[in-house]
Amino acid sequence: MLFVGDDWAEGHHDIEIMDAQGKKLCGTRLPEGVEGVRQLHALIADHIDGEADHVSIGIETDRGPWVTALVAAGYRVFAVNPRQTARFRERFALSGAKSDAADAHALADMVRTDSHQLRPVAGDSDLSEAIKLLARTHQTLIWDRQRQVARLRAQLRDFFPAALAAFGEDLATGEALDLLKRAPDPDTAAKLSRSDIMAALKRAGRKRLVDKRAERILAGLSSEQLRLPSLLQRAYATTVHSLVGVIAALVKQISTIEAELVKRLDRHPDAQIYLSQPGMGEIVSGRVLGEFGDDRTRYTGAKARKNYAGTSPVTIESGRRSTVNARRVRNTRLIDALMRQAMCALRSSPGARAYYDRQRARGVSHNAALRHVANRLVGILHGCLATRTTYDEATAWAHRVELAI
Repeated sequence: MLFVGDDWAEGHHDIEIMDAQGKKLCGTRLPEGVEGVRQLHALIADHIDGEADHVSIGIETDRGPWVTALVAAGYRVFAVNPRQTARFRERFALSGAKSDAADAHALADMVRTDSHQLRPVAGDSDLSEAIKLLARTHQTLIWDRQRQVARLRAQLRDFFPAALAAFGEDLATGEALDLLKRAPDPDTAAKLSRSDIMAALKRAGRKRLVDKRAERILAGLSSEQLRLPSLLQRAYATTVHSLVGVIAALVKQISTIEAELVKRLDRHPDAQIYLSQPGMGEIVSGRVLGEFGDDRTRYTGAKARKNYAGTSPVTIESGRRSTVNARRVRNTRLIDALMRQAMCALRSSPGARAYYDRQRARGVSHNAALRHVANRLVGILHGCLATRTTYDEATAWAHRVELAI
């Protein structure tokens, strides 16, 4: 058996190879890319004659071409959390000293002594990985849009509060972006007619309450407000025009990524199981499927899936003291999607609603009760995936709540 520690950086990898007794066989720095992988294969081949699965590698990431190449070669690859490496490193240097070579040594020794406690890189399908990438990009673009909208709102508040009165919080809608692009300052906006606003609403695809909305926008834009000096107002108008262009581009790309995400999700064999869960639409299903992955051997049971999701609590016991806390170290993208599912499930699932109400009756806060519901839904999802069945309300909740008939 060989044990390899791989401390990676953007342009290189610090490597240490040790044997089963913990003796260092070699240590070196390899370049990133094809040449680096080729040299790593040669180093390993110099020290072992057995199969590739007799080589265990510890590395602080679970994605990228380098990791993919290691898995494809047949090595046992373990994705180690950097916090685990930091704690393990303290066994060798209490002073806090740190170096890339020392980290490679710690990783090699960790997979030698504690591989049974580490998580191997999951064998997720390429389709699942593609869904995760698209779902993460989609969510990141939405966060970027929210930041840009907040900046736009701050600019309008400083020199054009009438626009906020006209559009409210809907600054990313089609009509708001259209009209602010044409009229980014109070003087230009005051010249807009009702027909201009109606045309913008139609271009944005509005079909209901168009007249009422047009009147509200017109009244807001034409309302009296304090004005800044002309030169300063033109400078603000330029910034608004730029922010509107950025937001419009983000809105378009979000729509493009969303369509691609839905297309890939429809091709996945687990899609119908995810979509059958209460509170899960296509976007949330894509996020949850991508973050959980589709490796059938990744989770030993429902508890392991709940722990990875971050919905299960953490118990801390010491002497006579015992506390149960929310899990803070977790996949933030996954817990965000699961909490959204739980919130929506309160409206679509009588069982989830009854379970939530029971937690609240015990004095549990709203967020904690919602997390309990999310935790229960993760367990239900795990059961559905394990048995290859879609969600059934009675089966999921009958043993916990008495459903109304």
